[in-house]
Amino acid sequence: MSPPIRTLRLTLAYDGTNYRGWQIQPNGVSLQAVLERALKKYTGETIKVAASGRTDAGVHAVGQVVSFRTSLPAPCEGFLHGLQNRLPDDMMIRKVEEAPADFHARFDSISKRYRYVIHNSPIRWPFLRNYAHWHRGRLDDLAMHDAVQVLVGTHDFRCFETDWPNRKTSVRTVFEAKVSRYDSAAVPALAGASPVPGDDFVCLDITADGFLYNMVRSIVGSLIHVGRGKWSAADIRQILENQSRRHAGDTAPAQGLYLMEVTYPPDDARPVCAP
Repeated sequence: MSPPIRTLRLTLAYDGTNYRGWQIQPNGVSLQAVLERALKKYTGETIKVAASGRTDAGVHAVGQVVSFRTSLPAPCEGFLHGLQNRLPDDMMIRKVEEAPADFHARFDSISKRYRYVIHNSPIRWPFLRNYAHWHRGRLDDLAMHDAVQVLVGTHDFRCFETDWPNRKTSVRTVFEAKVSRYDSAAVPALAGASPVPGDDFVCLDITADGFLYNMVRSIVGSLIHVGRGKWSAADIRQILENQSRRHAGDTAPAQGLYLMEVTYPPDDARPVCAP
């Protein structure tokens, strides 16, 4: 008798610097391809994974969620350590969970939280070039926070979508958005490292039921104009109402963006293995 098929859910962190993005690409190395190769080596099976979302080239993740089906009967802990040993150092399995048979990392998610990090300093740290967007002039983070509240709620966000339309609808619900000034402890890529002095990091944290292509980065590009005193919350509202991408700010660079967390409806308690 063949072993039963099971569904597993991985929580994955990665440094996206050296990848063409999550999705398999014909012209470069993708995170999906690297993970599927590691699964092939560990399980002996050809496995296609589903991710909660497709992060772009250079974008990082702290809490990407991936689902797949396998017949390998190894326990969660075996998967966690066995798979990690076959992954490069810029990818880490944070957690392995048993999931319901029909669980799908993308279709079952109810919200995602992203963080965008701006290194707001007159001096550019070379060590941060892949992990934050540098902006020299002092930004007004309080004005940026007030302006981003305009986006909370259910709206058509096509004005912040690159090459609209990419989806059947550009309507999304933003549950929460805030802009805050931090020291470097708020930068995921610096976790556990020596802190950079001062409060030189401005972060946008935004949670929604889904995001359009380059939506967060386009919002950041618009908020930077607010932080510079060029635009106001009224301008952000006007951009949202005009629904034209050409009226919004530039798309901020990829390296400042992190997928922080994906949430799902609660289900029965299931065994969890974490390092």
